[in-house]
Amino acid sequence: MTNSFKHKMGSASVPFIIGVVVLVMMSLLLKVDGGVQTTLEGPFKPVTVPLDKSFRGNAMDLPDTDPLVQRTVQGEFQIGDNIEPLDPESVGSIVEYGRYGRTMSHRSKGYSLVYSQLYPFEGLQNYTSGIIHHVRLTGLKPNTLYQYRCGDPSLSAMSEVHYFRTMPESGPNSYPSRIAVVGDLGLTYNTTSTVNHMISNHPDLVLLVGDVSYANMYLTNGTGTDCYSCSFSDTPIHETYQPRWDYWGRYMQPLISNVPIMVIEGNHELEEQAENKTFVAYSSRFAFPSEESGSSSTLYYSFNAGGIHFIMLGAYTSFDKSGEQYKWLEKDLASVEREVTPWLVATWHPPWYSTYTAHFREAECMRVEMEDLLYQYGVDIVFNGHVHAYERSNRVYNYTLDPCGPVYITVGDGGNREKMAITHADEPGNCPEPSSTPDKLINGGLFCGFNFTSGPAQGKFCWDRQPDYSAIRESSFGHGILEVKNETHALWIWHRNQDYYGIAGDEIYIVRQPQKCPVKPKVLKNLDMAPATIFKYLKEFVYSKIL
Repeated sequence: MTNSFKHKMGSASVPFIIGVVVLVMMSLLLKVDGGVQTTLEGPFKPVTVPLDKSFRGNAMDLPDTDPLVQRTVQGEFQIGDNIEPLDPESVGSIVEYGRYGRTMSHRSKGYSLVYSQLYPFEGLQNYTSGIIHHVRLTGLKPNTLYQYRCGDPSLSAMSEVHYFRTMPESGPNSYPSRIAVVGDLGLTYNTTSTVNHMISNHPDLVLLVGDVSYANMYLTNGTGTDCYSCSFSDTPIHETYQPRWDYWGRYMQPLISNVPIMVIEGNHELEEQAENKTFVAYSSRFAFPSEESGSSSTLYYSFNAGGIHFIMLGAYTSFDKSGEQYKWLEKDLASVEREVTPWLVATWHPPWYSTYTAHFREAECMRVEMEDLLYQYGVDIVFNGHVHAYERSNRVYNYTLDPCGPVYITVGDGGNREKMAITHADEPGNCPEPSSTPDKLINGGLFCGFNFTSGPAQGKFCWDRQPDYSAIRESSFGHGILEVKNETHALWIWHRNQDYYGIAGDEIYIVRQPQKCPVKPKVLKNLDMAPATIFKYLKEFVYSKIL
């Protein structure tokens, strides 16, 4: 077709074609540089994008027969009444690696583990995992492409060669090109659309803001539901079907074997079992720089990615001012050198500023305890999930528009099987009964809500119109991309699954104003992360498939 076209048009067509391309490129540049709003132009009048009833996506889970989740090697989990854990010492945990284009002459040895999900009730099936390997790579150079393979050379069991790029070094002029942010992902056909869109944007880092596999939407016999409490209200304990974790890892391998992923827990990761153990799968399958950031828990930690300091907070553990997490947060915030990491981004699962009926003001106790501290230290952006829709706030503090408050972004629209949130608490008849809003998983269900004492919602628990702090909200599946450009400007783009690749459902430049919004001074030495920390371990998703 190309040859025929060139033959008919002749060489005179070349300048014309080039001219068209230049005009298109100029148009795109004008759109990005001149057409994208900035937070300096806000606060913006609240916008609700009308619900597109023609697009609901496909919220069905991928079955275990789907080729995308099939096991391709020996070694597997066990599930049933009589299970015997594998010996994690039976296979070595080795990674061979080197800079791209050179020999993989470096070798690191890690450790392995097996975890179990056990239930003290007759008739429920117990589970024990395959062997999970964690290997830390050291001596990595920043912003450098590496190749690696993992396995046990003594067994002639090594993986294919994979690639990853380390994070840039910490500094005010050094940032990852693109950071993908997604929440409430699950493993549905909507998930596959989200992940395909995300891959097309070529992220350097993925932030998953809670609710991963949704294994707890199943009984131990593999029977699933869209609403656990509706379908299985009489179970003696909230069951899970742990193989869904294995399926999720296999599906995600093409992405996260090459791109670092950092995860914070959601409510679906709690997974209670015998002896009151919780978060066992989550803590076993992912790696966390907890020790490096001074945390004693996998449920909260921090790390640097170039000139960004990320704080990953836990909503499903104690966050009281007298508790360990709050004390850790105070130290971590006080240690941040804004001259080195100008951007401060916080993440946890349930949002503080969501206007949807689902989970409305559910994490109010956490907000009451922690919001002042985050505000004092000038947190720039907050990412949340939990609510299965998209929403971006104006800059806000204590429910009041504030030019120095963070921008809160909810991206709980990754594609899970619980469907989408579509109703808003400010719509007639949708304001929930205040006493129904606490979640027993958050601070034991303590009620911290109140009626507003000032402003348009004075004397009420809900606004009667879209709140001023809500800039835009839309019920669609998707993911976001954060591109930090320099010390003061970051481009945020939200992509909807139903759109063509590259089209933005929402975009804005988030602008820092350090001169206008001074923060508490640093008082402790910063715990800077080595380039290896962000890609600290090569996880079971890559490695256990080989063994």
